[in-house]
Amino acid sequence: MKYPKIFILCSFILMGSSVALSVFISGITPKVIEVGTYSWGSKGQTVREIQSRLKQWGYYTGNVDGVYGQKTWEAVRKFQQKNGLKVDGIAGKQTLEKIGVSVQQTQAASSNLDSNRDLYLISAAIHGEARGEPYVGKVAVGAVILNRVKHPSFPNSVAGVVYQPGAFDAVADGQINLTPDESAKKAARDALNGWDPTNGAIYYWNPSTATSKWIWSVPITSQIGKHVFGKK
Repeated sequence: MKYPKIFILCSFILMGSSVALSVFISGITPKVIEVGTYSWGSKGQTVREIQSRLKQWGYYTGNVDGVYGQKTWEAVRKFQQKNGLKVDGIAGKQTLEKIGVSVQQTQAASSNLDSNRDLYLISAAIHGEARGEPYVGKVAVGAVILNRVKHPSFPNSVAGVVYQPGAFDAVADGQINLTPDESAKKAARDALNGWDPTNGAIYYWNPSTATSKWIWSVPITSQIGKHVFGKK
């Protein structure tokens, strides 16, 4: 599909400054991608396109490397805040369109993209949170993530749950960025396929290391390895 050349006038207020920046971009044909969302762990040309646009406009300061990490996430959040979008650091349809990356409506491809992204992110969370746990304990961590997605008190996406501020130690200490091993990937697939060793738990913690007093108000329903699991 061909797009006519367009002139886009974008007015941005630089972060931390009251100086208005007007950017004229001429002769750009919007990048067409399949429907999907991009967040931590996403890689590829579309991520490069996101980084390039945000870098040009002063939101992004990292390398245009096609890897969606901390700096890209922060830049997307700044862009969303300035453009009246939901501030979650996730580049979904509305954010992509505001950035100038057009979306092609192909539902099957969208489903595959989302499934693959969720699988990788759950695998990374399991690897960061439960590497030393028995296999069933790894599946249990994946199940808690998915149980939260379904629960009205939590974000309704895997990325939203995993990156909810303060939710997981692996995000806070950077272990979410480690490459998940095959055991973590297999555990994530089992959780996605419906195995829930926790029977619906939405919380888990290590009794030996937990510092939150609040977490002990959650009724414990089971223990697997070093983790206890519970729900209210």
